[in-house]
Amino acid sequence: MVCKHLRMTIASGSVLSARHCAQAGHARNTLRWDLSPDEIRTMTDSLIARVKKVYDDVGSLNIENVSVENTLMTLANAKMDYASSHHVLAFPQYVCPSKELRSASTEADKRLSELDVEINMREDVFKRITALQNKQKDNLSAEEKRFLDRLVTLGQRKGLHLSKDIQEEIKRTSKLISELSIEFNKNLNEESKFLIFSEHELGGLAATFLSGLDKTAEGRYKVTLEYPHYYPLMKRCHNPETRRKMEMAFNSRCKEVNTAILEELIQLRAKVARLLGYGSHAEYVLEINMAKNASNVSDFLDKFHEALKPVGIKERKYILALKKRECLMKGYQFDEKINAWDLPYYMNQVEQRKFAVDKDKLIEYFPLDVVTEGLFGIYQELLGLTFTEVEQADVWHENVKLYSARDTETGEEIGQFYLDLHPREGKYGHAGCFGLQPGCGGPDGKRRLPVAAMVANFTKPRKDCPSLLQHHEVETYFHEFGHVMHEICSNTAFSEFSGTMVETDFVEVPSQMLENWVWEKEPLRRMSRHYKDGTSIPDELLDKLIASRVANTGLMNLRQVVLSKVDQSLHTSPRADTAEVFAKHCQDILGIPATPGTNMTASFSHLAGGYDGQYYSYLWSEVYSMDIFFSRFKKEGIMNPKVGKEYRRVILEAGGSVDGMDMVKTFLGRAPCQDAFFQCKGLVNSQEASM
Repeated sequence: MVCKHLRMTIASGSVLSARHCAQAGHARNTLRWDLSPDEIRTMTDSLIARVKKVYDDVGSLNIENVSVENTLMTLANAKMDYASSHHVLAFPQYVCPSKELRSASTEADKRLSELDVEINMREDVFKRITALQNKQKDNLSAEEKRFLDRLVTLGQRKGLHLSKDIQEEIKRTSKLISELSIEFNKNLNEESKFLIFSEHELGGLAATFLSGLDKTAEGRYKVTLEYPHYYPLMKRCHNPETRRKMEMAFNSRCKEVNTAILEELIQLRAKVARLLGYGSHAEYVLEINMAKNASNVSDFLDKFHEALKPVGIKERKYILALKKRECLMKGYQFDEKINAWDLPYYMNQVEQRKFAVDKDKLIEYFPLDVVTEGLFGIYQELLGLTFTEVEQADVWHENVKLYSARDTETGEEIGQFYLDLHPREGKYGHAGCFGLQPGCGGPDGKRRLPVAAMVANFTKPRKDCPSLLQHHEVETYFHEFGHVMHEICSNTAFSEFSGTMVETDFVEVPSQMLENWVWEKEPLRRMSRHYKDGTSIPDELLDKLIASRVANTGLMNLRQVVLSKVDQSLHTSPRADTAEVFAKHCQDILGIPATPGTNMTASFSHLAGGYDGQYYSYLWSEVYSMDIFFSRFKKEGIMNPKVGKEYRRVILEAGGSVDGMDMVKTFLGRAPCQDAFFQCKGLVNSQEASM
């Protein structure tokens, strides 16, 4: 997941045209993470004042005198300053160990989000931009024209062509939306609940898992709701009551406060869309995506649902039979249905029974350091890069590492990235990539050095055991690192198009495409080694793992359809009962009821993190990513550096300076189709259809 809240705040511009960028060297900014709360407040004040002054200056220009230099590039200079500074101030709320600093960062983010709304609603500046667009028709580079057109489009989408009263209402409402979104995610980040169980209640869990848990004075185990605790328990614990309690707690996180926030956000987003003349918030956000409108998204999801429905029915029958058998054997009462707390447990059993994947054995071959070493090697070889750890780097926590990335051929530094891979109190609870500095032209005539951070929550190492990853965590690592590469390979003229600043339903394509490497033998061998004796994964275990890719494919993808449909339902309505909407789609599509009293949407961070009305993007972009992998890499060699460098140039370096569809067509040499997706998912009736 790209953290789109931070991603969206840099949707501004840089300062150089492409012709200047080619002649420039690098401009390197040293990012500081040792800021005090007072420094954060002072820097926020200073940044707001600087940006407002530039907008005042541009807004007071004589409209006949507007030019590329005094309007477009002046705004771009200010927005580059803003983009680079904002992240230093807003990012600590997700990762900083100090609650005081996290709070100061959150407040800074709220103030800067209000500034976002203000500067994007400057009608005087918008008039100068539109005047420049009318004046400059033939004297701009392709990217300069794209940038200018984008600014005009964004101004229109903010209602700057409407009456003053409507503009003010949009501005007030947009500020409240920003504030509530930040509050929603802050509540999730600060969630620290845990449950207490006896050893008997945790039956089925590995001794290595239990030894990593904290204990109460009475010797009972503390199990948090963080991913490294929650998912292993839900997949392995034999005790259905333990799983029920965990699932109930997990999907009740921040239920009261965030349900209220989300339902208010839905109403406010619908209100803004209505003021702007759109039928719904979904119609508003989709207009500038590849999908274009809610009808296309609905058709796309309905087709997937129909293709997956018979597979899902078959998988549910098999799981129900497994449950019935286990209830008879262990003396549990069989309730003749699959509950939400049953699903991960029996899906894990399907993998073990149908594919005989021994996950206890498999995890021993994926120590984090070995996975990192192998992952680095694969990405470096494929993309023509060299990574080096930066010694004594300024970081926000002792476990964080900073790396420099250079072009292997030229030796030129192209970017830097941080890795923050273990959970801790107050930290962002998911896995995500945060763009911290855009990779594009800077005000001094040199390319800015892009910087990104990958934040994850992999199991912490212990004295007697390193951090060991489940295979799905290895897949997550590859996915998020793909976003990092998208950020640091970026080489655009404007930060508006830097890195992951692409259409939302294209942003997951580069990272999803790279997930395929964790299902291929050669890459898996390169990123695995037994943590005790360094031996390779036995062929038999490797073959079973690769074959298990199609396990539970119906239910897994139907869940994605559920989440996408829930998101669309919430954002095509003026108001909604979020728990009710989620429960309805779970039952109708997945065939498994949501647990009464829970509300998964209260912890569905995507809905307050920039994917509102756009969660379908994960399925949508997977179609493209599969086509890219199977049509080029699988065909020409998954470690073929020629294809890898072409991918880096056409997809990664271009960022959003080219439409996503045009990039895919250039790389494939044809229009994309769905065939590879359905084949990869093991669906017999593969459907070749143009997107």
